[in-house]
Amino acid sequence: MFETLASRLNHIFDQLRRRGKLTEADVDAALREVRLALLEADVHFSVVKTFLARVRERAVGAEVSKALNPGQQVIKIVYEELIALLGEPAPLNLTGPKPRVILIAGLQGSGKTTTAGKLARLLRSRGERVMLVAGDPYRPAAVTQLQQLGQRLDVPVESDLSLSPPELAARTLEKAQKGGYTVMIVDTAGRSQLDEALMHELRAIAEKVQPIDVLLVVDAMTGQEALNIAQGFRQAVPITGLIMTKMDGDARGGAAISIRSVTGVPIKFLGVGEKLDAIEAYDPRRLASRILGMGDVIGLIEKAEAAFDLAQAEKTAERLMKGQFTLEDFLEQMRLMKRMGPLAQILEMLPGDLGKSARQVDPKEIERNFKKSEAIINSMTPEERRNPDILNASRRRRIAAGSGTQVQDVNRLIKQFREAQKMMKMLQKAGPRGVGRLFG
Repeated sequence: MFETLASRLNHIFDQLRRRGKLTEADVDAALREVRLALLEADVHFSVVKTFLARVRERAVGAEVSKALNPGQQVIKIVYEELIALLGEPAPLNLTGPKPRVILIAGLQGSGKTTTAGKLARLLRSRGERVMLVAGDPYRPAAVTQLQQLGQRLDVPVESDLSLSPPELAARTLEKAQKGGYTVMIVDTAGRSQLDEALMHELRAIAEKVQPIDVLLVVDAMTGQEALNIAQGFRQAVPITGLIMTKMDGDARGGAAISIRSVTGVPIKFLGVGEKLDAIEAYDPRRLASRILGMGDVIGLIEKAEAAFDLAQAEKTAERLMKGQFTLEDFLEQMRLMKRMGPLAQILEMLPGDLGKSARQVDPKEIERNFKKSEAIINSMTPEERRNPDILNASRRRRIAAGSGTQVQDVNRLIKQFREAQKMMKMLQKAGPRGVGRLFG
């Protein structure tokens, strides 16, 4: 997300950093470029106008003129004002009597059903007892889709096509109360466009179950149309939060920047992929860092922790302290990277020059190389994986044939492994603290 905007802003800020003192004309010239970049990213024009006015007011004052590094100070001002524009984070409201009801609304195709599953998984991981309600009897296979998600998550799904969605929601609420469930998530019907029948049904469901949160799911790919959709729903039902989906597919990201300011409704989550764990709690600081090309180190750490196997890491660290690092360990590190999520998202989170350099590499090419390396290592015998020194020419030809690769690919992998092995030996000399920095 934000690739195009981040690239444009980075170019503008690089020019600012190269200057010593900044004149008012320098600031105005930079802000004109920022204005164009924001408008091209599909940020609402009124939001751009207000944002730049606030930045300029601070950037042409003493705050910048007295700074040791004026260019950096302007970037800092842009960052702070962007955070203010994006609004405060707003967590789910999980207070009050149980079960707390969360109502999911949105247009057809916005990703409501998948989002309901993602929220169920997230809340279940936090210790909540969750029940899902299939309140969309109109879309073909909508009920089946939610039931399949429920099976994967081991979360019960209530459905009954003989009942209207408001009646089903009311009956399920009674069942959830008796069953000791703490959260009930109601998936509702969408339409290809806003219509009164949809709104009437949403209002009826809300009246029956009194949701503590009404979350509007909005497709980020719709751009500024997302603002109109949000405003239309807000006039009909009391929307308490927004979930922006398909953020991973929108290189511009203007809707996410504009929607909080235009609608006054807080963003609570971002959908960043198809998988059930591809949902992020909204954090304006982290989002501002990504927009300005500063990366997202906290998000990177969280992904690593989610993929991290502590027991496996301790065994690996123990072997390293004995000077052992095998191709099996090498393969495990590659698999750890894959568990962290799509590589394109990982590269986007890297900060500064490291991120710029990494983003010049084609993530798809790296993914292909990962698969090739995995196939090569899996084609080796256990003895060969643990002692690569025995890999003579005939063994390498056999491994290449068995993995569907070329001998050159096998040689390249062994070279990469040797380089990693050298790094591990350096860490070993640094002692437990050096290894701890890598695996803890």
